[in-house]
Amino acid sequence: MTEKWMEIRKGADFKKIGEAFSIDPVIARIIRNRDVIGMDEIEMYLYGDADKLYDPKLMHDMEKAVSIISGKIKEGASIRIIGDYDIDGINATYILLKALRELGAKVSVEIPDRQKDGYGINENLIREAKEAGVDTILTCDNGIAAIDAIAYAKEEGMTVVVTDHHDIPFEETESGKQHLKSNADAIVNPHQEECQYPYKELCGAAVAWKFVQALYEKNQVASDRADEFLENVAFATIGDVMDLTGENRLIVRLGLERLHHTKNLGMRALIFQNNLTMEQIKAYHIGFILGPCMNASGRLDTAKRSLQLLLAETEREASECASDLIALNTSRKSMTEEGVLEAFELIEKEGIDKQKVMIVYLPDCHESLAGIIAGRIRERYNHPVFVLTKSEDGVKGSGRSIEAYSMYEEMTKCKDLFLKFGGHPMAAGLSLKEENVPEFIRRMNENCTLKEEDFYPVVSIDVAMPLSYITEPLIEQLDLLEPFGKGNTKPVFAAKNVELLRARVVGKNANVLKFTLLTEDGRTIDGVHFGGVEEFFSYIAEKFGKDAVEQLKMGKAEGVKLTIVYYPDINEYNGRKSIQVVIQKYR
Repeated sequence: MTEKWMEIRKGADFKKIGEAFSIDPVIARIIRNRDVIGMDEIEMYLYGDADKLYDPKLMHDMEKAVSIISGKIKEGASIRIIGDYDIDGINATYILLKALRELGAKVSVEIPDRQKDGYGINENLIREAKEAGVDTILTCDNGIAAIDAIAYAKEEGMTVVVTDHHDIPFEETESGKQHLKSNADAIVNPHQEECQYPYKELCGAAVAWKFVQALYEKNQVASDRADEFLENVAFATIGDVMDLTGENRLIVRLGLERLHHTKNLGMRALIFQNNLTMEQIKAYHIGFILGPCMNASGRLDTAKRSLQLLLAETEREASECASDLIALNTSRKSMTEEGVLEAFELIEKEGIDKQKVMIVYLPDCHESLAGIIAGRIRERYNHPVFVLTKSEDGVKGSGRSIEAYSMYEEMTKCKDLFLKFGGHPMAAGLSLKEENVPEFIRRMNENCTLKEEDFYPVVSIDVAMPLSYITEPLIEQLDLLEPFGKGNTKPVFAAKNVELLRARVVGKNANVLKFTLLTEDGRTIDGVHFGGVEEFFSYIAEKFGKDAVEQLKMGKAEGVKLTIVYYPDINEYNGRKSIQVVIQKYR
């Protein structure tokens, strides 16, 4: 797949910024590349603390929602929290449940079953709540699009408060977009047009936490009690792949600090049983190790298992819950690999990669894995992808998109085909009748206006920086840019004409390449590349000849020069520290 390597060139006085904040101009350039502009914003980015977080009461309907729930608590009315089955929904549910219990509420919880209920609040869940004597429904991480379900709840005489973060549903009319709104008693969602909250990209758990902050203030509970949930908000923000910009980035940084000393028995057990320590947890560990364990329960069993982990009151209970989640995630990984292989075979067999919007129907695939498989297909082909699976009531699917294609907006153009749909520009979910699948494929592709160049993945390079510029202090300053994630990606560096003196294969599975590189000023520096050993040597043989491969292996190479994309770090071995560069791409 053709890649476009492009250096980001955004202007600013990097020397002045560097002097103002005692940082290297390279660090200043990277911050500017993240669209952090102005001294106040840069200061918040580098050193912001809790007093920089926005007032929750700025959200539309916040005070109304708080007043309703406060009144219901005093009345002793039965309140039911309805959450969601992913990391975000689980943590949002936990935050609301713990807070309402602390306030003495008569509160219960329901998390929809992915296969039986599907996403979000529905009439069955409302009917069950009504039969159980529930007076008030409080949603988290869902509810903004549940217009019919909420109308039914209101007909049944129930009070409904929605806290959500998903895009506001809309219809295309002759006069443009017409946003749709339920008749819930209060709706707290920063995406509402009338909402004046300064930052819009909060996850569902963050919105729930903001609600709890305001609720505690109304009921004269110390604000630091709400701060105890910051670790859950950070976990959810990373797990739901929200942009780590503005307030989100600050929330995650503060939450990670708390997670390093967490008192939550479930969190501790999950960390320890994944052979990690609390102090080492970064966004990466949540996104790729801990988060998938929490998500696995909602995919293959019930998300209530993950909620039980967070609510565990003894170390034994926490340990058992963590073990169960890790086992479920191991099973999930195995099932995912099978699904990915089946998808790739089908794509090649049926020429699905010729579609602009790749739609892959895997009837026997577990529906909870569709989104993960769609993501893996997108990684390989860099096309918008939907993976469809057969369900009890038709076909369900999940989509993963590319930057040039707003998935949710494109789906609205053929919404008549769906039984249910929703999502974001980069991801979406849907259900439809099986007979509508061919028409779905046809219309999504006919409507697609993507051009060939839109499918070329772009490697955005922050700084073209010679290896001779790398120093230990510069590498240490890179930590100021943490946490890394969507919207605040790990910096990418590039260097031209890097001379390779030696390459050797290391690692238990012989899948790591260790290099000796020559810097521009004549020094040597270590390099490392993970995976693709045979591909690397094949590339060298093709570009420089077979003899060059043997010379590299013997440490006698001459004239083997590559342009590399890399990241500098410190390698520690036997108590000794040395600079090395992790080579991510080469050509």
